[in-house]
Amino acid sequence: MQNLATKFENLTIQSDFIFKKVMSRKRICIHLLEELLQIKIADINYLEAEKSLEPEFVSRGIRLDIIVADDKNTHYNLEMQVKNTKNPDTKNYVLPKRTRYYQALMDIDLLQKNQEYDLLPPTYIIFICVFDFFAKGNYVYTFKKRCLEDLELELPDEATTMILNTKGTHGSISKDIKSFYDYVNNHVINSDFTRQIDDEISYLKLDSKVRREFMLLEARLLDERREAKAEGLAEGKAKEKTATAKRLLSMGLSVEDIAKATSLSVEQVEKMKAEQA
Repeated sequence: MQNLATKFENLTIQSDFIFKKVMSRKRICIHLLEELLQIKIADINYLEAEKSLEPEFVSRGIRLDIIVADDKNTHYNLEMQVKNTKNPDTKNYVLPKRTRYYQALMDIDLLQKNQEYDLLPPTYIIFICVFDFFAKGNYVYTFKKRCLEDLELELPDEATTMILNTKGTHGSISKDIKSFYDYVNNHVINSDFTRQIDDEISYLKLDSKVRREFMLLEARLLDERREAKAEGLAEGKAKEKTATAKRLLSMGLSVEDIAKATSLSVEQVEKMKAEQA
């Protein structure tokens, strides 16, 4: 518990937990979107509001995204992305297709049964990355669908994906977005906006309920990791027994002896023998 308490005290805006809590403050979330998109937003509605992290709720998993709709019914999905994750099997970076998956999830949630497709509202998938995924140095990478035969022809599906690069060096962003990047990267407070964010984080860390939520979440995640590790070890042992049994079968040992040597059932070994026949 002491380690969790220390971890909680050291949380920054880069933490999914803190990021969601901070962006759950309307004035901060609205200002970030206004400055990023250079638009005016009168109000927002949280579609994935944080629930109390009681054990039974945590056991069902939790989404750490911020999903809001503004007064014009434009929907936004905001997420902090700290690691440029690869699939260990394919060695491919997962970020591009993760944005595709998030877009699909939003669309499924937004279109009710029997509604027409044109009722889908405009959407923005916004990933705030503390790394430059495309290695081009841009502050922002904005994507919309365009025709390959005519790049000026845009598919008007009103779906936009934005990859923000807090390590960027060029492009056009507002002073407050630049100050937000500085705060995310190095905890530098150089604007009223980042002062508001830092104050909010300080308040959160003084809130005993927020501390409890974090500890419950971390405890549950730790349990899940332990369970996954145990399952992986068990699966590995099962595969090892199977491989050993097959080797012994090829050496001509009896089914009964192989079952004793590997702790497999006679039925399991007989099945392997039949498959090898």
